[in-house]
Amino acid sequence: MKTLRLALLASALLTAPLAAAPALAKTAPAASTAQSEHDKLFALFARSDEENLKRNPLSALFRGDMRYADRLGDFLTPEYNAAERKAAEDELAALARIDRAKLSATDQIAYDVFKYDRTSTLKGLTPEILALTETRPMNHFFGFHTFYPTLASGKTGIPLKTVTDHENNLKRHADYVKLIDRSIAKFREGKASGVLETKLTIRNMIEQLDTQLKLKPEESPYWEPVKALDPALTEADKTRLTTAYRAAIVEGIYPANTRLRDFLRDEYLAAARDSVGLSQMKDGARLYSLLIENSTTLPYSAEELHQLGLSEVKRIREGMEQVRDEVGFEGTLAEFFTHIRTDPKFKRQSREEITQRYYEIGKQVDEKISAFFSVLPKTPLQIRPYEEFREKFEAGGSYQQGTPDGSRPGTFYFNAYDLPSRTTPGEVTLYLHEGAPGHHFQISLAQENDKLPAFMRFGGNTAYVEGWALYAETLGYDMGFYKDPYSRQGTLDDEMLRAMRLVVDTGIHAKGWTRDQAIEFMLANSAMGKTDATAEVERYIAIPSQALAYKVGALKIQALRREAETALGKKFDIRAFHDQVLNTGALPLPVLEAKIRTWIRTVQTG
Repeated sequence: MKTLRLALLASALLTAPLAAAPALAKTAPAASTAQSEHDKLFALFARSDEENLKRNPLSALFRGDMRYADRLGDFLTPEYNAAERKAAEDELAALARIDRAKLSATDQIAYDVFKYDRTSTLKGLTPEILALTETRPMNHFFGFHTFYPTLASGKTGIPLKTVTDHENNLKRHADYVKLIDRSIAKFREGKASGVLETKLTIRNMIEQLDTQLKLKPEESPYWEPVKALDPALTEADKTRLTTAYRAAIVEGIYPANTRLRDFLRDEYLAAARDSVGLSQMKDGARLYSLLIENSTTLPYSAEELHQLGLSEVKRIREGMEQVRDEVGFEGTLAEFFTHIRTDPKFKRQSREEITQRYYEIGKQVDEKISAFFSVLPKTPLQIRPYEEFREKFEAGGSYQQGTPDGSRPGTFYFNAYDLPSRTTPGEVTLYLHEGAPGHHFQISLAQENDKLPAFMRFGGNTAYVEGWALYAETLGYDMGFYKDPYSRQGTLDDEMLRAMRLVVDTGIHAKGWTRDQAIEFMLANSAMGKTDATAEVERYIAIPSQALAYKVGALKIQALRREAETALGKKFDIRAFHDQVLNTGALPLPVLEAKIRTWIRTVQTG
């Protein structure tokens, strides 16, 4: 929550029993009364989705819906919050008028997910919570100041072909300027109320803005649409649009970013918190508890998650010690980590070399994937490094979703910044997580399933989304990728990362750990380079609780698979299990658990 909705949007970014459930709309109601309830439910979903797209035009834009492409949205305004709050309240009231007992099992899942989503939205929109979130409207990890340049460049698949496309882009530029000025005002509100961002995140933001502002307008991402103007446009239109783009950059975007940079540097930084933990911020402990619930969909306390993390770290270290012994390395585990960090054989020499390696991994996965999945995404997957203007502050990899019709592919981004600090053993597991069958499968299959209501096709929760991607890493064992001990070390290292996140996130935000203490813990328990460990810790500082979701979600999916394998024996089909996990979108974990257990009973008796 940063706010929750803005954070989810900027990352652009993102339930009851079910039987065999091929798709929601295919389960026929038992009687005309049930049909009536089904119709009411899906009419509510359709109204909700349409109104949500109007309030959140970027959601429409990333779906390929261009009806509201001339705006970004009026985030950080009382009007926006009031509209979001009223919509959630009205939709919950309408949902309560639908008799859940008369719905089919599949419709009951949709009912429960919708109720969960709307209820969670309201929790993040109370005046008390908004006073803690909106007054910290951005940081170095989630912010329109880093998200928007890529969006505006035309390189994310957002159409920039016709005159109307370019005019809409220019109108979005104007909205961006307003949003930056509203962000400054919100920072000022927090400064007055004592709700403050950290000096660390503010310094990083200042550096990000400095980096952008050093670029000449013609070198910036905002100038890319001018370089790529469609030859079919008239010369008059090209001239007019070029002039308009220059004015938008020179007179609008750059001055707005300068105002933000100067405000943060000259006014806000001195007042910002020296501490990095959320519990050390005014009312931060209360906010952290809500964030844990939001991220994990489960009622964990910070202490429970901290202890779970410590136990997982211990288990994974034992696996790493087995790898060390298998390769015949004589030395401590810490020395083994140093060996992996520093030996040239574990390094890539260029952006081109690492790019080609990920292409190879993608082909190898494609050759094996049909043995594990009966339904494959139609949306293509492209592989590319982060753009150099933003790579320093990005994670090791990420995924940007494509469009439901496949016209814009999904993108697996990898980080080629500071290659000497990066190592090769984790490359396969990173691809499995961010690409296929991780985020690309989960997000694309949900989007492509037009039998699901839109909020299930395009929504989700972090515990499921990231839990699936971490579970997808473990499929490398089934696919034979981890027979090589160093590849197995790579996946253990990545699994260790998610286990350490439970320890470090709660350590920082509930136990008062410092930045350096968190970095040292990560270096002591993995083969991460210091650059990656630092970026990870600063990410946890910027977005409290989000990192908890990975391990919590993966452990739940792994436990459900073991439960299904034990209960079904020879009847267990890994392809069918994966279809059940994926075919109704991203479910809160308790609902996913209920669904899988119902499926198990159905297979047993079928």
